[in-house]
Amino acid sequence: MHMAADSSSTTTSEVYRQIEQALAANSQFAVATIVDVEGTAYRRPGAKMVIESDGTSHGGITAGCLHDPLQEDADEVLESGSATVVTYDLTDDDTWGLGLGCNGVIDVLIEPVDDSWQQLVDARANREACSLITAIESDDPSVPVGARAVIGERGSRANDRRIHERTTLPDPIIADIEADARTCATKGNTDRISVSTETGEIVLVVDGIEPPQKLVVFGSQPDVRPVVRFATQVGLEVTVVTARGGRADDEMFPTADRVLAAHPSNLSDAGIDRRTSVLIMSHNFVDDRLALETALETEAPYIGLMGPRKRFEQLQSDLDNEGVELSKRDRERIATPVGLNLGSDAPVEIALSIVSEIIAVSNGRNGGRLVDREGPIHDRQSLTSQ
Repeated sequence: MHMAADSSSTTTSEVYRQIEQALAANSQFAVATIVDVEGTAYRRPGAKMVIESDGTSHGGITAGCLHDPLQEDADEVLESGSATVVTYDLTDDDTWGLGLGCNGVIDVLIEPVDDSWQQLVDARANREACSLITAIESDDPSVPVGARAVIGERGSRANDRRIHERTTLPDPIIADIEADARTCATKGNTDRISVSTETGEIVLVVDGIEPPQKLVVFGSQPDVRPVVRFATQVGLEVTVVTARGGRADDEMFPTADRVLAAHPSNLSDAGIDRRTSVLIMSHNFVDDRLALETALETEAPYIGLMGPRKRFEQLQSDLDNEGVELSKRDRERIATPVGLNLGSDAPVEIALSIVSEIIAVSNGRNGGRLVDREGPIHDRQSLTSQ
């Protein structure tokens, strides 16, 4: 029995890649998902890890204290082929020891990777968010624990394609929760919903799963490299766009998912959508202005612009002279100077501050110190009744 070399460094995207690879190879993998937390825990509902039959794990839902019991429970799931929900009480110091960073009770859904996951894989490939809807409690004999449906953010019911290895949730249940499922998909939230049927009560976990967050970086100077490295390490899909005449090859940015050369006015060719952050750092004033104009025409929620405020003021003046007026929304999504205030000026530290700001913005946070935050770090989950 062994763990992955560095399972705690596994990104969310890598967890889903492992699921995709397991489906393609018909391998025996289990997925453990936190579905409820009472008290405090290392991860929140929706967090996942993949467990192979040989004990290798990808990702983590605790600080490591549950590896052995999770493996044992995953082995039982793989042997039976049926999903189950297991409760782990991490408040028991005699069992788990002290100093784990957890002081709560967590419910974990453990299930095999079967064809009910294919809809999720397909949705992510099409950059569509979706919700996995799974029964985690049921006294309705027709709906066992593990019964599933998948709903896309636009309301597409992926369960219309028959799931051979799982019981599919009945249509009336899906209709009752479809609006909530679409909301969870769009926001990437996880919710628990209680549903009453003629023959019993069912508790569902609605797990909103967004496609990977992307980052498009415009520039080719050496300071782009640490940005790309940090961004890929945290799981962003990174495209580097070099300016006209720039060298666009994988050797310059080996960790990037894609490198291409384009005129700054063609920045949108990099596939910018509402889940894409844009970072402009060519250090060429004219190219940066053209790239900014193009980025503003996209749905990008974050547009980082390297340089001091005075540079942006000059750039904005040029835009005004061309009749380009920045809206309130434009001003909200433009970040310049770019990055969080870490008090550093070394390129690698600046890169860390930039990527940290992108993560904070994508999570709806301002990047402040947690010691200054009142209340819980993460929003608490409540049970919704239908």
